[in-house]
This record gives sequence, structure tokens and C-alpha cells, in this order.
Amino acid sequence: MNNISTLAIIEDGAVIGNNVTIAPYAFVSAKAVIGEGTSIAQCACIYGKTIIGKNNRIFSHAVIGSDPQDLKFNGEDVELIIGDDNTIREFTLFNPGTAGGGSKTIIGSHNLFMGYVHVGHDSIIGSHCIFANAATIAGHVEIGDHVVIGGMTPVHQFVHIGDYSMVAGASALSQDVPPFCMVEGNRAVLRGLNLTGLRRKIEREDINELKSAYRELFEKGRPLKDVAQEILDDTKNHYAKELANFVIKTKRGIAYERKADDS
Repeated sequence: MNNISTLAIIEDGAVIGNNVTIAPYAFVSAKAVIGEGTSIAQCACIYGKTIIGKNNRIFSHAVIGSDPQDLKFNGEDVELIIGDDNTIREFTLFNPGTAGGGSKTIIGSHNLFMGYVHVGHDSIIGSHCIFANAATIAGHVEIGDHVVIGGMTPVHQFVHIGDYSMVAGASALSQDVPPFCMVEGNRAVLRGLNLTGLRRKIEREDINELKSAYRELFEKGRPLKDVAQEILDDTKNHYAKELANFVIKTKRGIAYERKADDS
């Protein structure tokens, strides 16, 4: 049974699942789909073709699915897809895709978006991530699983952030972040592995393999992609392979402090 306020505005055509709560003065568009168990707080707005999964908590004044902030947008059929069990706090802003970027913004499940977080058009975000207050994700950004983005941190367009990585608060990120790593600064550069996050999820033996791969890649001063290919050829550890593959495929490059070869 739903708990929908008579003061909420729900346009004809909206699809509302079971056990959904919609508070007074919330708005839901005709093209929206709201999954079972989701709650939408006072004054939150769900615009456009927005598909929201199960058991999401959307807090007051969140703006979900409004037009992309892209001057090329001209009313095309675009959408925003959100998974299950996300917490979307006050004054967040999520935009759908654009025709030039695939027409979809996709967000996974079990994420926490703190106040004032922005997710730009055509971004793809994984699951189990944390975005601290006022993190701003530009268009076309791709973010993996178990990622932490610190508060007041902007992420540049087309950046790719790998699984289990962390971007420190008040950083400015303009290049790719390899999986399992931590970056910090303006402009952000690699500071090492995200060991605190890794120890919660990954076995010690695998962390040791990642430490060895990280040293070879970023502390010896050798060409990155040559070292990455050597790691792919030599190791059987899938975490080290994931790190090496990311380095080979990066398009925006990886910001790190170059060191002379001391081998």
C-alpha cells in the first residue's frame, strides 16, 4: 500500500510501485517510473524519463532527471536510470543523458549521495559508492564500484575512476584514477593505494600483489604502458591484471609524480 500525500503532484502516466511514499509538494513526471519501497521527501522533484529502482530514499529538494546542463541539448528523448537501495540526500542534482553521449545516465545500487552532489549527463556510476557533500561529477564520467569521492571535489568530463579507488576531499580531478588507488590535490595526483578501503574487501595476499604492481608502475620511472604489459604477461593475480589493464586503456592519462628509474 502506498503512502502518497494529496499535496504531491504526480502527472498522469507516472508508474508508481508498491509501498512507495511520496511526501507533500513532491513532483513526479508523467514519464517517471518509481520502484517498490522508494520514498520521496518533501519538495523533491522527479523530472523527465527517470526510472528509479526499489527501496531508494530521496530526500527534500533533490532534483532528479531535469534537463542536461549541455548547450547542445534540444529536447531529445533521453533518460536517467537509477538502481536500488540508494540514498540521495538534500539538494542533489542528477541529469539524464544526451543524444551525443548515448542518451542515458546510469547509476547503480547501494550508493550514498550526500547533500549538493551533482551527477552530470551521460555519466555511468557503479554500486556501493560514497559521494561526500558537494562532489560534482561532470558529463561522460565513468565511475566503478566501491569508490569514494571526497567533499567539494569536481571531476572533469570523460574521466574514468576505477573500482575501490578514493579521491580525497577538496581535490580537482582531471585525469583517470586507476582501480585500488588514492588521489589527492589540485590537480589531483596519485598518493598510493587505497589501503584502508582494500583491507575491508580484499585478502592480504592480493593486496601484496597490488603493492608490487603499483611500485613497478608508478615508482620506477619506466614507461607506464610498457610496465603494464609486462605485468599482464607475468602475473596471474586478477587484481594486478585489472590495474594493468586500466593503465593500458586510459584515454585521459594518469596523473602521478614521475621518478627517475632507480632499478
